[in-house]
Amino acid sequence: MPAQPALAIRRLTAPDPKLIADGVWLVQGQPGRCNVYLIEDEGAVTVFDAGSRTMVASLSAAAAPLGGVRRVVLGHAHTDHRGAAPGLGARVLCHADEVVDAEGSGGFRYWPATLAGLPWPQRIAHTVLHHVWDGGPVKIAATVAEGDLIAGFQVVHLPGHAPGLIALWRPDDRLALVSDAFYAIDMWGRDCPPRLPEATYNFDTGQARASLRKLAALQPDAAWPGHGRGVVGEVARQLHAAADGA
Repeated sequence: MPAQPALAIRRLTAPDPKLIADGVWLVQGQPGRCNVYLIEDEGAVTVFDAGSRTMVASLSAAAAPLGGVRRVVLGHAHTDHRGAAPGLGARVLCHADEVVDAEGSGGFRYWPATLAGLPWPQRIAHTVLHHVWDGGPVKIAATVAEGDLIAGFQVVHLPGHAPGLIALWRPDDRLALVSDAFYAIDMWGRDCPPRLPEATYNFDTGQARASLRKLAALQPDAAWPGHGRGVVGEVARQLHAAADGA
């Protein structure tokens, strides 16, 4: 009987990594199906996005056979994407426009008070979830910018959901790791077609639409978001549909 809580925690953190492309591993944690990407990088891994603080142990375990964590690059600094960063023991990088949130509120500085834009049941659930997700402020060691190269990927700035949201783009296999440039789950964590991020959580929804079109213009063969499943098959068409949506 005493082993049951530990078993529940292991299930929550979803420790088994999945190879999704050459040298790129996905670790998906709960709550919220947070996606963290481990990119093989000169005998270690670059971690892209840091998911929930519940994922520290599973990320460390997944990275260990690949040489351990070399650095963490935040796709953006919301609570469910910086969560594990303070616990991984590595340098943390982000776009310059995300430093204030990585080292500060995790996004709450521009969200409505009490998440007032969400329907009541989701507002209550998400208020609790932010406390579960967040590992707290994290010191940023350096910043990245559009066009920088990281572990074989190019940095693409896609502001809107967050002012300094970035994707990583690898032209060789047309792979995009896009953080929350779009959502592939609904607000209850269920799979859905790509859609604009929830307006309550956006820094600028108009910018988010423009960034989805910028991402579509790259003509990716696969786009892997910050939560849920990757998008393949007519990806650009699906992204344009999301940009045109409500």
